[in-house]
Amino acid sequence: MYQVRDDVVLEINTAPRPDPGAPLPAVVSDERHLLLAYIVEVPDPSWNGTSVSVVSPDSPDKAIAIVGFQNEVCHLFGPPNDEALAGHPLAARGLRPYTVNEVAKSSWIQSLERMNAVHPRHRPGYLESCRHYIFAFHDSTFECVAEGFTVQMHHGSMRSAVSLMVAWLGDDAA
Repeated sequence: MYQVRDDVVLEINTAPRPDPGAPLPAVVSDERHLLLAYIVEVPDPSWNGTSVSVVSPDSPDKAIAIVGFQNEVCHLFGPPNDEALAGHPLAARGLRPYTVNEVAKSSWIQSLERMNAVHPRHRPGYLESCRHYIFAFHDSTFECVAEGFTVQMHHGSMRSAVSLMVAWLGDDAA
């Protein structure tokens, strides 16, 4: 991971908020492409709070965000979950569950720059156009460094969204 210095966590709304219950995030990537999909929060005005809906990758009719990252440098996907997010290095800087965030003054980007500085043709500042993003889900956290991202909405099952993502990589269209 990285050691936090001057990082500032900013919640952003350029991607929909993850569903707090079961966003079922999925990552599909290769060396040139990175795609992230998750079920988005869609409030049900008729829900009275007394029942639970079980969601699986095959659950139909879900609103799913498919996020494509431009010029991704690296990514992390795994712990902590929402109950352990207080243990994340950026929790004290405002990182909260079920949010999409950008980290200004990212220590991670700075550490990547330092790591690359040993390369004989290193160009200082080569990561200046990159941004550090964090998607905080129910059971996991996704972080990446990339130049930006776009979002496409998909309606269907998570399984159908992942199949679409794999096809995009195969078509080199992502």
